[in-house]
Amino acid sequence: MPGSRNQREIFTRVGLGFRAEKAAATLPATTTQTIFTVAGGRVLVTLLVGEVTTIIQAQANNLKVTSAPTVGTAVDLASNLDVNGKEAGTQLGVEGDGTALVGATAGPVLNGVGGCAFVVPVGVIRIETSATNTGATKWQIRYFPLDDGAVVT
Repeated sequence: MPGSRNQREIFTRVGLGFRAEKAAATLPATTTQTIFTVAGGRVLVTLLVGEVTTIIQAQANNLKVTSAPTVGTAVDLASNLDVNGKEAGTQLGVEGDGTALVGATAGPVLNGVGGCAFVVPVGVIRIETSATNTGATKWQIRYFPLDDGAVVT
């Protein structure tokens, strides 16, 4: 078994950056929900993934992830994925290039871009739904600060 928990965290931080997590929360009802706040400056996001924690209701519902800067216009980091009936354990991968959110039913998240990092300005990262469905997701982000004092919470 390679190293202690502390050693694993150090090596992961070196490779992927600092970690922030959003605890499981029910899906927003045809609106937006902030999953992370970027403060103090820009960050380089190396990984942004979600996981369905409570099965999503079986009806059409598009889910997307956006960066809504404090100054400027919101931009899709991942465009619509129909999450109709997604089971608990479904992984949601954000490539950061505005293409469709990647949803792998209780399996691995495959990244077609090859691990492309992306820059997010001060503001919020949020999810947006097109319908009111039951279900819940949790999220994790890995990032490096680009500006002094930049942090994700």
